[in-house]
Amino acid sequence: MLNIRPALLGAAAVLTLTACSTAPVAPSAPPPPPPNPFAEVSSLPLQAPDFGRIKDSDFQPAIEQGMKIQLAEIEAIANNPAAPTLENTIVAIEKSGAMLTRASKIFFALAQSNTNPELQKVKGAVAPKLAAHHDAIFLNDKLFARVKAIYDQRASLHLDAEDATLLDVDYLGFVQSGAQLSPANKVKLMEINQKLSSLETVYDDKLLAATKAGALVVDDKAKLAGLSDGEIAAAQKAAEDRGLTGKWMLPLRNTTQQPALQSLNDREVRQAFFEKSWTRAEKGDANDTRATIAEIADLRAEKAALLGYPNWAAYKLQDQMAKTPEAALAFLGKLAPAAKKKALAEAKDIQAAIKKSGGSFKLEPWDWQHYAEEVRKAKYNLNDAEVKPYFEMKAVLEDGVFYAANKLYGITFKERKDIPVYQADVRVFEVFDKDGSTLGLMYFDWFKRDNKAGGAWMDTFVDQSKLLGTKPVVFNVCNFTKPAAGDPALMSFDDVRTAFHEFGHALHGLFASQKYPTTSGTAVARDVVEFPSQFNEHWALYPEVLKNYAKHYKTHEPIPDALVAKIKKAQGFNQGYALTEAVASSELDLKWHFRGPGAPKIDVDAFEADALKSAGLALSEVPPRYRSSYFTHIWSQGYSAGYYAYQWAEMLDHDAYSWFEDHGGLTRENGQRFRDMILSKGHTMDYGEMFRAFYGKDPDIGPYLYYRGLSDKKSGAVKK
Repeated sequence: MLNIRPALLGAAAVLTLTACSTAPVAPSAPPPPPPNPFAEVSSLPLQAPDFGRIKDSDFQPAIEQGMKIQLAEIEAIANNPAAPTLENTIVAIEKSGAMLTRASKIFFALAQSNTNPELQKVKGAVAPKLAAHHDAIFLNDKLFARVKAIYDQRASLHLDAEDATLLDVDYLGFVQSGAQLSPANKVKLMEINQKLSSLETVYDDKLLAATKAGALVVDDKAKLAGLSDGEIAAAQKAAEDRGLTGKWMLPLRNTTQQPALQSLNDREVRQAFFEKSWTRAEKGDANDTRATIAEIADLRAEKAALLGYPNWAAYKLQDQMAKTPEAALAFLGKLAPAAKKKALAEAKDIQAAIKKSGGSFKLEPWDWQHYAEEVRKAKYNLNDAEVKPYFEMKAVLEDGVFYAANKLYGITFKERKDIPVYQADVRVFEVFDKDGSTLGLMYFDWFKRDNKAGGAWMDTFVDQSKLLGTKPVVFNVCNFTKPAAGDPALMSFDDVRTAFHEFGHALHGLFASQKYPTTSGTAVARDVVEFPSQFNEHWALYPEVLKNYAKHYKTHEPIPDALVAKIKKAQGFNQGYALTEAVASSELDLKWHFRGPGAPKIDVDAFEADALKSAGLALSEVPPRYRSSYFTHIWSQGYSAGYYAYQWAEMLDHDAYSWFEDHGGLTRENGQRFRDMILSKGHTMDYGEMFRAFYGKDPDIGPYLYYRGLSDKKSGAVKK
């Protein structure tokens, strides 16, 4: 889709009058308010946001002023008397909306990672206005006529690959936004868009409140038996931060399963915590999201039909690598049987562990992680308490994540404490390319907060663009547990993998090398954008990298080979569960968005149950990774009909890593090839062609099943 993007504002003229007079002096006028910080390009390095100047009250006026300026620019483009050309129309659109881009990028970053009541209020106010603004551009008949005129003569224009892609993306963006609809249907579409925008904001606000309210509070420290002293101290501080004295609180992450369920010994506490997670947004109160998501799904189906598609999934997937929802479902269908078979085998092992420990109860979801850990200890003699001391957060980042990037791509990092941040825990690094030139800036916001959305993500404050002369300013956000004051920040291996994952996204943004913002860096299809991030996870366990960062936080001794062997051996453990919960969520997403317009009013819980049953994934012990009611990826974060992309991209990433293994592993030569052929391509060519050029053939599922421990060979033969 066409991004609503940049254009530099002309400097405002300031008229100063001076005069002499013997008349009485009038009372001094109050000083004028300081200019809005978004009215001009930031003077900080690489146009980094000046968080020292930005106030919450700046965002709404900046966004509204930015929309006015861009609409004036769009009108000038649409009414240009000259014949339409790529430069005076398509490129001119790319240059428009600079103030709006600056303000909205930073606003939505903070609204997700560091929100507060004022920002939530602004979000509710500007969301429908931004939807209307989008429509004012994409439903502008004169503008579309110019875009179409260029598109219709594209064969004779001899465009280079990026120009041709930009033209294709823009044209499709207009068509998918309703440019070819009748006037009456355009009005109807605008109404739907504004409703959707408002509902997605309502959903976000409800879920944030529901997740915060869903935290488990206990008043007896003994009930937390199994947690480490540091985790118990963090729980006590979390309670104190909410004004709860003499209590302990376990906040919810956005996933169904919660990390503490692995360690908690008290089964009643585990059940209570799981149910807090499972029902967080289904309590029939003001934060219940079910009616909201049902309405969103219905409106999406209505919008898709209006635009000529049978359902929302078909509308969303036509520009993805998979192309059709049927292809995505067929792909998931290849994964589900192997995943389910492995999960059921794992369930038997866990049920046996319950019996061995003296339990006579049936395995339930709140038991799985706890007894899976017991099975893992028995099978692999491995537990998190043994592993975590070797994964100290600073070392993971600087000696692990950065080290791997240097070995592969030659880039280096220098912390910049002179650049202001939006929260005290955020760290900023300048990134230098292999020739010593500045490549970009990188922000890390890693600790969980009550005012931060769950999960982990990457985005940009400033996009790379040769047209605009900008370099990337990238950020990673995670939700790692912050230790109590004075304690080390130790990470589980899952957290380590998340750190490498999100930095893979960052590399995709940092290595962008495009003319246009719309085709730059991570502006690619959903089922491709997760490929670089998931590929980067492989280096977390690569021997040379692991030995460099995995050192005991007290003794600084490197992680023992025997422990490394245990970690690697354990990587295949619980993979049936992990893949089943992920595929179940992907099936839910696609089934929600296969619904056509005018379907009967939906019962969310019944629909979810039926969708899982029809996919053969209705396993009571293995709930989906995200339940419909708190599946924020698909209701407000742009992954609607696209959550399958994580599995699709994992197929690509395992194929690519298999290629690396066959060609010498972690080398600068291999890293440069991956950078040149994948990471720096952006959206400048067909995704299938891009992957085939690197891999030498079409993607195949064999390495995926092999690395997941679900097959004996990379050919994909499922384990007996």
